[in-house]
Amino acid sequence: MRLIISGWHGQIARALADVALSSPDVEAFALGRPALDVRDPRSVERAFSDINPDFVINTAAYTAVDKAEAEPDLAFLLNRDGARRFAEAAARRNVPIIHLSTHYVFDGMKSAPYVETDEPRPTTIYGQSKLEGEEAVRQATPQHVIVRTGWIYSATGRNFFTRILDLATTTEGPLDVVDDQRGNPTYAPHFATLLLELARRLLSESHGTKGWGIYHVAAPGDTTWYEFAKEIGENLESAKKLSIRLNPISTAQYTTLARRPPNCTFDCTKFDDTFSLRLPHWQEGVRECVNSWNKATER
Repeated sequence: MRLIISGWHGQIARALADVALSSPDVEAFALGRPALDVRDPRSVERAFSDINPDFVINTAAYTAVDKAEAEPDLAFLLNRDGARRFAEAAARRNVPIIHLSTHYVFDGMKSAPYVETDEPRPTTIYGQSKLEGEEAVRQATPQHVIVRTGWIYSATGRNFFTRILDLATTTEGPLDVVDDQRGNPTYAPHFATLLLELARRLLSESHGTKGWGIYHVAAPGDTTWYEFAKEIGENLESAKKLSIRLNPISTAQYTTLARRPPNCTFDCTKFDDTFSLRLPHWQEGVRECVNSWNKATER
């Protein structure tokens, strides 16, 4: 399988590229600007023509949730218009696409995990731009799987895990962490492994005609940011690497430009039933992430 992965600078794209290296059946091309700029139709066409992919995964996105409130044009240029260009290029070549989306398409006010049939109600520029990106992909090609996920983290890059590590080593006193927002922490390498297997199955005759659509995909189990940080800290202490002191706070005590959904949890039953694929529990992801970080720091 010749695979284009857009958005090379993001943690999911990097995780996909790493997993692909150990997959003999996958020849992956992880591309970002300037080699592939989804804002530029000529750049997109050139990448497709040069590589001639069997499958594409679009991870390219404007993900600065707060900055998007001040830069709506740029957010929509990447998350809606860029998604459309990428999906249209795939459609012209009859190439299937996995497009990544987010829990920010919902307002977070539901008291139970979100299912695919729940009505989106984004409350941020970022969420609205991603929702319109979903619709752009749906209109561009029938051969799509839109994957909504959230709370992605890994041992490298900019994410909650690395942010906690940075603050723990530079901040005196306990770290204030929000304890009234819930989500499904999802380890990027686990997520990437699942996405590659999903691509294989979508190319197979058994799933290729019945698997198109929108799905929620996240690690089983849910927690708060505070409990997530606590789990990270406990694993680090077990490895005798770092001691982290935490202080739970409310969303009201942590001011942001963009509103954060209080409930970011997903019901992934539809995906599990359709593809018989399931991610490891979020706490297993934390253990593996800490182990990966430990190995990297020991080199």
